[in-house]
Amino acid sequence: MMCSLALFPPPVPSGEITLYEANNELVSGGSPDCYEKKHWEPPSLNFPRETLKPHSRPESSSKAAFLDHKDTLWMRSAGAWRDAGLSGLLDEITNSAEEVPKWLTVSSGCILALLRWMSSFHGSLFPHLTLSGEEMVAEFSQVLNWSDSAIRSFAWHPHTDKFAVALLDDSIKIYNSRSATAPTLKHRLQRNVGAMQWKPLCASALAVACHTCLLVWHVDPTSLSTRPSSGCAQVLFYPGHSPVTSIAWSPSGSLLVSASPVDTAMMVWEVAAENCVPLQRVGGGGVTNVSWSPDGSRLLAATPSALFRVWETKMWTCERWPCLKGRCQSGCWSPDGSRLLFSVQGEMVIYALTFSDMTGGPKSAVVVADLSETTFSGADGDLIVGGEVQSLSWDPTGERLAVLLKGDPESSCHPAMIAVFKTRSSPIFELLPCGFVRGEAGAEPSMIQFHPHFQHGALLTVCWSNGLISHVPFYFVSMGRPHSAGSPPLPHFTNKTEDYSTHTLYTEQIS
Repeated sequence: MMCSLALFPPPVPSGEITLYEANNELVSGGSPDCYEKKHWEPPSLNFPRETLKPHSRPESSSKAAFLDHKDTLWMRSAGAWRDAGLSGLLDEITNSAEEVPKWLTVSSGCILALLRWMSSFHGSLFPHLTLSGEEMVAEFSQVLNWSDSAIRSFAWHPHTDKFAVALLDDSIKIYNSRSATAPTLKHRLQRNVGAMQWKPLCASALAVACHTCLLVWHVDPTSLSTRPSSGCAQVLFYPGHSPVTSIAWSPSGSLLVSASPVDTAMMVWEVAAENCVPLQRVGGGGVTNVSWSPDGSRLLAATPSALFRVWETKMWTCERWPCLKGRCQSGCWSPDGSRLLFSVQGEMVIYALTFSDMTGGPKSAVVVADLSETTFSGADGDLIVGGEVQSLSWDPTGERLAVLLKGDPESSCHPAMIAVFKTRSSPIFELLPCGFVRGEAGAEPSMIQFHPHFQHGALLTVCWSNGLISHVPFYFVSMGRPHSAGSPPLPHFTNKTEDYSTHTLYTEQIS
């Protein structure tokens, strides 16, 4: 039987928070400090939104104050070309009727009108192209309510107990368990951070997806500096490839892939050489989200349209997967790279694709979980849980799957919620109910990510709408990890109080 939210234990009542999992049950309490922690856990941090001032840059209005109006037409035209491309150049010529021949003004105006008509037509085919850069990042971010969130992105380092937090004011803070120094990264090009990822097999390199470019920070972990120079950041720029909404390092750290919803090509970067190769396919209207499988053999590339691609990275060919209702919203890989779980906008299910080197690619995606809205009754009244997925996160052991459900912002009884599944691959793949994760009263989850190497099961980091970052440990003995000392000791708690059977997707091989 397919797993559904109706099989889950009820969410904890309002006023209690989820603390940890032990003996296959989620334990709750009144505060994070009401149990004795037996193992190291990362610090819980709080970034209240009112303490973070977002940068407002009215570029068009402020630019005029610094323009030298005695500049020649050709100097102004060069600036317009640099800032806005062909349309900016034509607009400058059209508005300079006194300095150019009439025929040039008229022809520039006609070409500009044609360009705007074509842009409008293209926008009707791909409505996301009518959004501003910031609106586009918010639309395709894995963070719920990215625009209003104090925390814009979060990234665990793959090998050490270190993480980076991108904030509303465009700064990035780095926290390390082995250092009392918490460096703050700032750069004039570091705006509207959509994603971050640490480079594998490297202590210092952090890639950041920004409004107009990619930044790769090189921060010496032994440095005592709290404000590294902007000279520590490499700037990677490609014309027409912005805003950047998603990035992914290959597991070896040799390649970095970036995606932009306005660019139909993914960029595959060799960071050291600062050059890139565009990987382009017709259809989709851009690339919104990229995710490399842990074994490096495949790469998920979602688009703003109702299709996504799965690339194999030996010959760089891809399979094209059309969706039935909307775009691929989120996806995550199993630890061995053989299985992809993903969600589709407008649908309340989780799909699975299984890949095999022996049989080639899968022929269809199967539904493995039903996330239809379910009502739980409690002392505080009815609580509705379920609906569309914002993001998925699978822990490195492959035994816990966290699902961030969007909820309904217009309804107080249907909040955003985290549902956690147990995952099992043998004898068949299936999802089993674990429980719901809740935070402080009034706080909703905005982002989720598992710690990459927690030794006692799985550790889920949650960024909340009130600016809090908390960590929920799931204590269990992993089937794939040897344990010579038996089960890990548990925390000491001090005060415990639709039918989708025929629903398939089809693929066609694209060379």
